[in-house]
Amino acid sequence: MTRGTAASITHLNSGELKSLSAQGVVKAYPKSTIIVSEGDETDSFYIIVEGRVKVFVSDEDGREIVLSTQGPGDYFGEMVLDGGLRSASVMTLEPSRFAVIPKQRFRTFLHDHPGFSIHLVEKLIRRTRALTENVKSLALMDVYGRVARLLLELAVKENGRLVVPEKLTQQDIASRVGASREMVSRILKDLTTGGYISTDRKHITIHKNPPRHW
Repeated sequence: MTRGTAASITHLNSGELKSLSAQGVVKAYPKSTIIVSEGDETDSFYIIVEGRVKVFVSDEDGREIVLSTQGPGDYFGEMVLDGGLRSASVMTLEPSRFAVIPKQRFRTFLHDHPGFSIHLVEKLIRRTRALTENVKSLALMDVYGRVARLLLELAVKENGRLVVPEKLTQQDIASRVGASREMVSRILKDLTTGGYISTDRKHITIHKNPPRHW
């Protein structure tokens, strides 16, 4: 993921959003609703019209790893194309609306719109690269390194500063890096004390790049 550009790359533009959404029906869901569950049969493609979701995997003990969060213009469920089971779960983080498109209509749209097909392939390539980096991070980095990497990946430039625009709790960060909330709390405190970051109720601001090792 390239810092500050990932969101704009994955979003559909207004024309694509309108054309593709017309292939399905719009459905609304309240906050904290599971839209798809890991292991479910695959039958639909989803475009986020309004709201935010998290994409995650979990084990039988309820422990979860958040793979990403998505907002308006993003989409999920493209794995519908191979007919396999869902590889992750998706849950709304706030009241949301989705354009839900049946698999066959999605296939037809891809056939008739080769430009979007290329866009989809490029997104899947980026996702594969990101997953490769995540596996490398989990295998080779300590928890501190994973937290620092996550913050830098999510940060965007705002008024000359690097800011993480997404409101993240310590538990959110812990779920994304595969660590305990207590460990994340300790790391964030150390980064704050060292002058690398500051936090308020809404955002994390990065004042200087954290060291590669603590």
